Amino acid sequence: MRKALIIGINYYKEVSDLNGCVNDAYNVKNVLERNADGTLNFDINLMTAIDEETIITKNILKDNIENLFSGDPEIALFYYSGHGYIESTGGYLVTSECQRGDDGLDLNNLMNIVNDSKAKNKIIILDSCHSGELGNLKYNDSLSVLSEGTTILTACSKEQYAIESENTGVFTNLLVDALYGAASNLIGDVTPGSVYAHIDQSLGAWEQRPIFKTNVKEFVSLRKNMPSIAVEDLRKITELFNKPSAKFKLDPTYEPTSEDFIEDNGKKFEVLQNYNRVNLVVPVEEKHMYYAAMNSKGCKLTPLGIHYWNLVNKNRI
Repeated sequence: MRKALIIGINYYKEVSDLNGCVNDAYNVKNVLERNADGTLNFDINLMTAIDEETIITKNILKDNIENLFSGDPEIALFYYSGHGYIESTGGYLVTSECQRGDDGLDLNNLMNIVNDSKAKNKIIILDSCHSGELGNLKYNDSLSVLSEGTTILTACSKEQYAIESENTGVFTNLLVDALYGAASNLIGDVTPGSVYAHIDQSLGAWEQRPIFKTNVKEFVSLRKNMPSIAVEDLRKITELFNKPSAKFKLDPTYEPTSEDFIEDNGKKFEVLQNYNRVNLVVPVEEKHMYYAAMNSKGCKLTPLGIHYWNLVNKNRI
């Protein structure tokens, strides 16, 4: 079971309203609900506050978080977009009824719920100001306490503000892009680590800095996108290269436009050209695979190709 609680709060009774949080929540819901091939991914509980009738109070938020992290699902994912608040005693998620930030949901209470959960993978994603405080020890900000299987991804550090642009959070916009495939590996999987790497590379040193904390033995896939190369073709990499350092020798019999073309060689060359397009192989002593074949050169694995060769060789793909 993979379940997600997605919260977006635009409406606040006592503090300033926000504009993009509900949009963020819907965008995250849309990308997480199904994989690229249309198969169900997460069973989602979407909650948004847009007016007095749809307010999300501290008690409502806490009850739904507790429900999310109950039982032992494969993944329990919590996403929040709304106001955040910090003071000397810690950080808070600010809910619709709050008159001041410290009457919101205490981030320490959130971590207690998460750390007590029996879910195999617990993922918390916060797009709110000062959200990098989540997980910090109360009296030592340099240390975090995360139970096994927990991953935290936040829009900014504890000192920073989360920025909105064109009615969406800058952080969430990058998060959604990553999940739609910008952070996919060659077989289409998006992990929390690859999401963070995408966001980290997209934000400069003078912008809000995302925070990533984790205590996991291995990353779980958050979404399955269409692979950059067919898996059956990728698994042929150890057949075409008997060892990572091997060079595959080419000649005109591999190129379909050649008079010497051999069909079986052409099928292998098509796979090698697909490898070249995703940077798994490069031609040797030529700029293009066509000339490597026509001039009887060859091709070799790139560092990325060696990585995937090892994965296939270990039966990891």
